[in-house]
Amino acid sequence: MQFPSTWTHVCNVSDIPRLGSRVLEREHGNVAIFRTATDKVFALLDHCPHKGGALSQGIVHGEAVTCPLHAWNIELASGEARAPDEGCARRFPVKVEGDAVFVCLA
Repeated sequence: MQFPSTWTHVCNVSDIPRLGSRVLEREHGNVAIFRTATDKVFALLDHCPHKGGALSQGIVHGEAVTCPLHAWNIELASGEARAPDEGCARRFPVKVEGDAVFVCLA
């Protein structure tokens, strides 16, 4: 399967630790690529909507990540903070083909 030129190959699923992340460094803000225990892959701006903590350094549980600064829980699929907290981290679309992870950075 071919992906449009807006999709960028960023890594392989096997490069991301289970329940962990990998960081794609960019000039306009780093992107955290997360892998769940069931090998689902998500991408969020590596910036908590609360105080800007690096989400890539947080703990992945289920399909959420807990910010290491103030324990906000962020949904990986949407970037939304779980109640009672409010805010949203920018989400980037992800496609996985075999072991290859592609992110739409546009």
